[in-house]
Amino acid sequence: MFWEKKLTNWVQEIRHASAIPLRLELWNGRQFDFSDGTPQVTLRVPDVSALTYLFKPSLSNLGEAYVEGKIDVEGPLGSIISVANTLAARTLKANGKLGRIARIVKHSKERDAEAIRYHYDVSNDFYRLFLDENMVYSCAYFENGDEDLATAQLKKIDHILTKIQVRPGDTLLDIGCGWGALVLRAAEKYGARCVGITLSENQYALAKERVARAGLSDRIDIRLQDYRDVTGTFKRITSVGMFEHVGLKNLPMYFSRINALLADDGLAMNHGITTTDIENGESPYGGGEFVDKYVFPAGELPHISLVLRAIQQGGLETFDVENLRRHYARTCSIWADNFENHAEMIRKITDERHYRIWRIYLAGSAHGFNQDWISLYQVVCGKANRPANALPQSRQYIYAPDK
Repeated sequence: MFWEKKLTNWVQEIRHASAIPLRLELWNGRQFDFSDGTPQVTLRVPDVSALTYLFKPSLSNLGEAYVEGKIDVEGPLGSIISVANTLAARTLKANGKLGRIARIVKHSKERDAEAIRYHYDVSNDFYRLFLDENMVYSCAYFENGDEDLATAQLKKIDHILTKIQVRPGDTLLDIGCGWGALVLRAAEKYGARCVGITLSENQYALAKERVARAGLSDRIDIRLQDYRDVTGTFKRITSVGMFEHVGLKNLPMYFSRINALLADDGLAMNHGITTTDIENGESPYGGGEFVDKYVFPAGELPHISLVLRAIQQGGLETFDVENLRRHYARTCSIWADNFENHAEMIRKITDERHYRIWRIYLAGSAHGFNQDWISLYQVVCGKANRPANALPQSRQYIYAPDK
């Protein structure tokens, strides 16, 4: 058969280029090994139609085939991701970047709200099974390297609130407040009066419940609200893991809104994922295309240079920039491990498709951060043209505030 000859040639070409610890099992029982050693991963193809995904094995095509049940894989999750990446790299051209180069993303309040609901409203119980006890869904901060996830997430929040010098009585706006962990910490430990906004109804309901349970309803206001509709003035503003949903063309407007809401002597912190591809903003071999389709519809990652430019265009001055890429690689790796450890329970509370999407997404994200395809930056900013002595002379206040 034509497909059999094509498949045999394809496997031989890959084996010649590089041995991969992969075994391919077909519906008819035939097997192909991509190396002479013991395979770490077995890829099962139940039907001839699935071969179309394999002959051009971008990370997007392989991810789609797995999510849609066209193929099955067996083996350690880290090995599965590594094998998929190697298969794509050995088959596609070195510059095989697929997806968003010519992609036009349109943003509106309605579409952005729909995208947020798609990702975050799977169910609160779903997220509980792989996040820490405070349900923080953003990069943790492993200050010493030996922290557990819950400790590292609290350290991340403290790192942010220390950077922007939150003091008792300060008003704080948290754009994209998630399940409320940051505003709860800001009110309890730092004495701030907080507003937290989200577009996720599930997050809104649980955050309100957690605030009430903590007896902080008089100091924390949780709102189901778009950042473009917020009014008032705030001494401090935080945005953690939210601006990825704003859209590249909207970044100057986004930072202009922060500028309009920020007090003249206020400070803001933007904590978000960036691409390391300065030209196209795309992860290699179609990884970003998979995320666009299945995980974050209408999401766009800017390069850090674009972020800093947009901050300036928004009338703000950048005071401090910190790269936490290694911290996010570890965070995603822990999430992926937690997901694997709770696979049976996760499959009971969601459908197989969602299970497969998030399984690949979490492990793939860990791989992407490890490979420097994507990164994470914390940027502290404030209104431009502030007096030169308005901030501490060094970063010592962040790391040794009592000295």
